[in-house]
Amino acid sequence: MVHEHYIPIRIADLIAYLCSRPGFKGEPPLSAENQAAFRRFAAAVIAHLHTLYQGEIRQLKEAYTAFDPDADPKPLIPLNTEQRAVALDQLFHTFDRLMIRANYVRLTRKAIEEVMRGASEWGLEMDVPWEAFERMEMYYRGEGIGSRVRRTWWKLWRKELVPIPTFGRVAVIFKQRPHKRLGTDPDTQSVFLKLFKDMPKMDVEMLLPGGRVRMPKIDRLKLGGTVASSVAYVAWKLSTFPLLSLLGGLTTGVLMALYTPLALIAGYGYKTWYTFQSARQTYALQLTQSLYYQNLDNNSGVMHRLLDEAEEQETREVLLAYYYLWRFAGSRGWTAEELDFAIERDLSELLHTPVNFEVLDALHKLARGGLLECDQDRYRVLPLAAAQDRLAILWEEYARLEMPPPPR
Repeated sequence: MVHEHYIPIRIADLIAYLCSRPGFKGEPPLSAENQAAFRRFAAAVIAHLHTLYQGEIRQLKEAYTAFDPDADPKPLIPLNTEQRAVALDQLFHTFDRLMIRANYVRLTRKAIEEVMRGASEWGLEMDVPWEAFERMEMYYRGEGIGSRVRRTWWKLWRKELVPIPTFGRVAVIFKQRPHKRLGTDPDTQSVFLKLFKDMPKMDVEMLLPGGRVRMPKIDRLKLGGTVASSVAYVAWKLSTFPLLSLLGGLTTGVLMALYTPLALIAGYGYKTWYTFQSARQTYALQLTQSLYYQNLDNNSGVMHRLLDEAEEQETREVLLAYYYLWRFAGSRGWTAEELDFAIERDLSELLHTPVNFEVLDALHKLARGGLLECDQDRYRVLPLAAAQDRLAILWEEYARLEMPPPPR
């Protein structure tokens, strides 16, 4: 089973759990006084990180303004071609960094094609025109199993829930270039952002514009066989008629001899084509209805949502690392391995799913805030009162800055 870096718990629930958590050896939870002090510290951490991320939001909005299809108002002075190229590189780089901090995983084109390989549960495949994109990146977070409804004739068209592997979240960023699949007047100046939830892996190609449903190989073989059979039958049948009859033109008898078998072959070919068209329409309808509820956000809204997720994730990591070192490490301190083991074990029991806690990242954040002490390979944190004072000093430093430094 894959261990997720993402910690799926609300911050308010995490604080309540930490305040009520007994000790490792059955010691009682925090006293009412310590609970109140820890909650004040947690509130200060939340406000501190929110301030840092507000500065990042402003920077991201500025980076995306020139490419936002929904920008209102538009920039007063548009960028020239050279400036747009530089800004585009910076935008994709910034977005990639944001996705890493929000614990998303980048899918390479090879990985995307591997995921898309094969037909869906409806027996349909998609063809994606990769050359229609100047730049395109796809990210996911979380893997699971979902379900869709399917009806089959051998089960009397009764509803059947089909299990399908899914991505918990899928984010896409792309910039288009002129291509016949995109229509006559595609928007090639903007950069589009899309965010979806519970996306079936085999359907991720539907998140990209220009995709086209491709007839399954077996159906293409059937249609090819139908055409070949028709040509071969006509050629054979004509070869059986006397040469003089053919020179005199196709008589009524010849036409009647060809009509019945050709009609049967053509009818079979039409049935194959019609079945595919019906399946394609049904699949498109199912997907459209599904994506209506799976779409979480678009364009600039995606950045705001992802920054919010990154902020919440960082807050969870800081609170967890501080709490366990403050309450259990003592004056001797803990190693990174001891801290990692304790947190992952408790989270796995609490959430009933394996969690991969990024302990080094959490320790770096505590050190950056001046809350961490290190003696060789053992770590301790400042007591609650001292940690609260340290955060107050940081607030004063931010007040003297035009913009707080972005989180790293």
